[in-house]
Amino acid sequence: MSDKLGFEDLRNKYKDVLSKAFTTNNIDLLDSFTKNTNETDRKAAMDQAFRDKLLELLIEDPDTLENFVSFCIESCRRQMVTPTMPVVLLGDIFDALTLNKCEKLFSYVENGVNIWKEELFFVACKNNLLRMCNDLLRRLSRSQNTVFCGRILLFLAKFFPFSERSGLNIVSEFNLENVTEFGGDNSSTLKDALDEEMVIDNNDKNKLNIDYNLYCRFWSLQDFFRNPNNCYNKIQWKTFVVHSGSVLSAFSSYKLESIELQKSKLNLLKSVTAVTTDVEMKDSETNEPHYFAKFLTNQKLLELQLSDSNFRRCVLVQFLILFQYLTSTVKFKMELQELKSDQTDWVKETTALVYKLLGETPPHGKQFAECVKHILKREEHWNSWKNDGCPEFQKPKPPVQAESSDDVKKSRKRRRPVGDIIKEYEGQSKSYMGNNELTKLWNLCPDNLAACRTKERDFMPSLESYLVGGGAGGAGGAGAGARGGGWGWRALRLLARRSPHFFVHTNNPIGRLPDYLTSMVERVTREVAANAAASANGEPSKTNNDDKPTKQQENTEEEITEEQMEADLIKEGDANDIEQVPDSTHAGEEDYDKATLTRSRVTMISSTQLDALSSKLTDWKKLAAKLGYKADEIQFFETENATDAARAKNMLQLWFDDDEDASVENLLYIMEGLKMTEACEALKNDK
Repeated sequence: MSDKLGFEDLRNKYKDVLSKAFTTNNIDLLDSFTKNTNETDRKAAMDQAFRDKLLELLIEDPDTLENFVSFCIESCRRQMVTPTMPVVLLGDIFDALTLNKCEKLFSYVENGVNIWKEELFFVACKNNLLRMCNDLLRRLSRSQNTVFCGRILLFLAKFFPFSERSGLNIVSEFNLENVTEFGGDNSSTLKDALDEEMVIDNNDKNKLNIDYNLYCRFWSLQDFFRNPNNCYNKIQWKTFVVHSGSVLSAFSSYKLESIELQKSKLNLLKSVTAVTTDVEMKDSETNEPHYFAKFLTNQKLLELQLSDSNFRRCVLVQFLILFQYLTSTVKFKMELQELKSDQTDWVKETTALVYKLLGETPPHGKQFAECVKHILKREEHWNSWKNDGCPEFQKPKPPVQAESSDDVKKSRKRRRPVGDIIKEYEGQSKSYMGNNELTKLWNLCPDNLAACRTKERDFMPSLESYLVGGGAGGAGGAGAGARGGGWGWRALRLLARRSPHFFVHTNNPIGRLPDYLTSMVERVTREVAANAAASANGEPSKTNNDDKPTKQQENTEEEITEEQMEADLIKEGDANDIEQVPDSTHAGEEDYDKATLTRSRVTMISSTQLDALSSKLTDWKKLAAKLGYKADEIQFFETENATDAARAKNMLQLWFDDDEDASVENLLYIMEGLKMTEACEALKNDK
């Protein structure tokens, strides 16, 4: 309770000081009085003081109210009140005043659009301004207060940026609630009354022959103007073509007179309209033409309406807007919403007829038609902008001030010719690449071959470390067969690159691969020991390049045929690639084809093996993860196949096709590690 009393006292004090400061136009008085108060309490009390003071000023003239709002704006800039307060005051004023006074005061809001767009007010006040304008629009009549409604909409268009989503019809929706009701009752009473009053003698060329069918067709067109998508329906399109032909034919057959001859008909139309709408029309006393913001569908008015140039122009422009939508590319149109070739041709012909009728409609028909064509051309640009997602408009950068010729000469540096730069670099035995980073990188080592021979780029191990030390295959003392086919394949490659014993002419037949590699390991071991002993005695190390196998070694090698060697390789090879020992006496395409055949026999899996294995792989997901498949790939196998056996088969088939290390032996090794005993037995028994 004490806090409430304290706030009331503070508000009353601020109100008294505000009255004195506003009367004397001395905002410094208000600023100095509020400095000693907490900012939060000060702003809350000051906001309420401004609203209380406004209640006393509502009886004053609009100029005083404008000055009070301006005083509040200055207070916002000095951080005395919240930034939303000026718009709150304007909303209170518009709620309390009549529409005539609101229309005069709204000029202050329009002229201050730059103030509302300031950073201090825009973010805080944009929702309040939009709410204030919508409240005004609800109070206004669209037919009686048309100009004021337009001013409000124009202000909102100036205030909000083009990319503001609340002001854009993003998905190109139509106002389907705008239904035009007319006397479409086909009862005999209505039809007879219309025919009696509106059907006239055909010999009178100054009047239009209007019957009940033309009346219904004319107002039925409003349903197509309201929802253009009806035209994409085959039956609706035929109806639209028939009704449009009747209306445009009536326009073509009945030419309008000049303005002087229409005055009598206009006065008659005004008097009938006044009786129909029960609205007192003050403009009838003046010579200014009257503007109708809404259609009147009374049956008795159609002849007078068709004789009115403004009414006729309004209908013809509606045709043009509809035709432009039907032939334009709109992002949110469906695939079926597209005109056929014959429909497009009809639209083009009818568009030309509508422009011709606009040019014949007085006053200044041709100028009006050109103006409409220009407006619709601009509408195409807006449509393209919406198709692109309504990107935000950026203000163009201010033009750079032109510098004097002397300043330009001083600021510009003469660029050296490229030929001179290249010549300078060549003199230093360097390369110029046109880019600083590339030039620096390229000149780290100008000799490319020397750069490739640097130690940092030599990733191949030494022969001694790989064969004697065990390399990737296992312990140095292990036999070549125990190390595996992968180790043997790499050992052969390394021997071909680093050993003088590899390409040796011999008449001895090729032995088994494990025996050959074992003998090579022993030979390299002896050479390493001999070199170490020579280094210890101070003697230079020697390598007998012409060293040949001893007689004992030759006798230990089995003399077997190539077919026997191929069978041994298939029997003892493992999961990795196994390659035959190259020999000068057996070089050629035939040996290469046999080696390829041997590898394929070892690594591939037969269809029967694949079927037997797939049926036993109940936990195929665990095996797939071990083989390196990711979660999304496992999910793909699961969704593409109905049963676990089919999923396992699909997974294994892809693994054997894509993975270089895929083989039956490697697969057995992996499944044994995963303790898939049944699957391993199925694969072994099916060999």
